[in-house]
Amino acid sequence: MFHVLKKRDVIILLVKQCNVKYLKETHKYGLPLPKLVDDDVLSIDRLSGSNLWVDAIANEMKNVRVAFDTLENSRNVPQGFQFVKCHMILDIKMEDFHRKACLVAGRHMTKFPATFTYSSDIMHETVHITQMLAALNLLKVMAAHIMNSYITVPCKEKIWTTLGSEFGKDKGKKAIIVWALHGLKSADQAFCGHLADCMRSFGYKSYLADPDLWYKACTQKGDHGNIKSYYSCMLVYVYDILCIHDDPDSVLKVLNKYFPLKPDSVVAPDIYLGAKLKLMQLENGVWAWGISLSKHVQETVKNCKDYVSEHLPPQYRLPKLAPNPFPTKYEPGIDVSPELTLT
Repeated sequence: MFHVLKKRDVIILLVKQCNVKYLKETHKYGLPLPKLVDDDVLSIDRLSGSNLWVDAIANEMKNVRVAFDTLENSRNVPQGFQFVKCHMILDIKMEDFHRKACLVAGRHMTKFPATFTYSSDIMHETVHITQMLAALNLLKVMAAHIMNSYITVPCKEKIWTTLGSEFGKDKGKKAIIVWALHGLKSADQAFCGHLADCMRSFGYKSYLADPDLWYKACTQKGDHGNIKSYYSCMLVYVYDILCIHDDPDSVLKVLNKYFPLKPDSVVAPDIYLGAKLKLMQLENGVWAWGISLSKHVQETVKNCKDYVSEHLPPQYRLPKLAPNPFPTKYEPGIDVSPELTLT
């Protein structure tokens, strides 16, 4: 007899597999990755002679603390509230390998809501196509990062928790989660819905083929004073925004009033979705955006080489010269040779 898995069972299995994979992972990009706030973080920072992980946790708590209403003066948990455990997820970002801490709720401990949605996830193909449109219409491209995206909207679930050691003197106290927190089943829906309402109020529409691409008909002055029509685009990947517009700074300033943007993130993009973006001129004189994984690969190899040289015997060190099966100067992204014919 075969056992038919329901959607809920499949999701729980996937969550368990992700948790096992996360717990087994000890290094990322050749750098040690802690799992526990109390012991691992302090020992890794002590060995490296820095406070990178401690500072990352402190920065996260400074921002996320407002999501918790601590029950002081013998206040009890209201009836009908579900208990969840909260824990810190520690990661190393691909862009510049800085340490990142994120306090999340254990979504596996709560009941599934009536509607279950996923966070925004722009497709790589959409990024490529919109970059091409930006080059063809001579539009500017600017990136931005929404700070504390989920706690910009109220929590839709009735949730309470016990505060951990990252809360300092409040450790062990009970608290109500009042703002949407990473990990809650309703957090993605709450944030995406709030952002969608905001984008519609700006006059943008969601593209049917990729709902995380928002577009709006606009006009700009041409080289000879004529009026040209184009589409302004906003690409959304969770809380990373990519704005393609004749004046993207003006659009992001308006968005900042509704969703606070990280100040130093509002710049021309250098890295997006793990790939390096660069404005380059092709051999035929056309300016276009190039997308490459070179920086990620180079930094990963460097970190691995440093780890091998510091922790493993000499026989395991990488050779200075190694055979390369690929042409060293070939760049397919700037190839302007004619396309093949059908015959």
